[in-house]
Amino acid sequence: MAIMIKTPQEIEKMRRSGAAVRDVLEHVKARVKPGVTTLDLEVAAESKIAALGATSAFKGYRGYPCVLCTSVNEQVVHGIPSNDRVLRDGDIVSIDCGVVLDGYYSDSAITVPVGAEVAPKTKRLLDVTKASLETAIKVVRPGATLGDIGAAVQEVVEADGFSVVREFVGHGIGTRMHEDPQVPNYGQRGAGTKLRAGMVLAIEPMVNLGKPGVQVLSDGWTAVTEDGSLSAHFEHTVAVTAEGAAILTQ
Repeated sequence: MAIMIKTPQEIEKMRRSGAAVRDVLEHVKARVKPGVTTLDLEVAAESKIAALGATSAFKGYRGYPCVLCTSVNEQVVHGIPSNDRVLRDGDIVSIDCGVVLDGYYSDSAITVPVGAEVAPKTKRLLDVTKASLETAIKVVRPGATLGDIGAAVQEVVEADGFSVVREFVGHGIGTRMHEDPQVPNYGQRGAGTKLRAGMVLAIEPMVNLGKPGVQVLSDGWTAVTEDGSLSAHFEHTVAVTAEGAAILTQ
């Protein structure tokens, strides 16, 4: 496993890339409402990426057709935007986006409630998933381990009775979308690779309301919960610095 250590100058470039992806997500989030299609969100994202002078990290990646992944309700990740998928009051939609700016990648995701009728349990799922990401980021520092990150996510999620998806994990990121190491959302404290200053990780808890099992649909991309329960996803690109974690997509 060859983990790329970034210079402060490279991390600064990734911070600019991260700011672009954050701008795209804010632009798209503002358009989430009942009656909008996931393709509407895709069109908004594509024009915003172009306006920022960036390119999509997702479109064309292993043949993926879009700049966003839009995963609604029981869809966990890699939902393909479509004119057929109309957002309804009470839905949740995970919006995952990656961009390349000046040769450096950034990757971030948010899960957004649609309309005003979101059930309390659904809102709790979003709050806990977001909290699990924030808790994981707090443990990031030189000398901590990948197991510390995974355990932090897992402890927050399971304390509330939700479950962590295991088939999909976070990843290193830099001049490529996916670099070493893999960053699971479960694990044992103290286990796994030690973090070093200059590592940059995409940390991305995917959390199910029900059981952890997922399956991929016939489109070859869209992953859904096996039991049909709701799923939430939050992600930040994070640099390991001497002082701790620097969130590059915030």
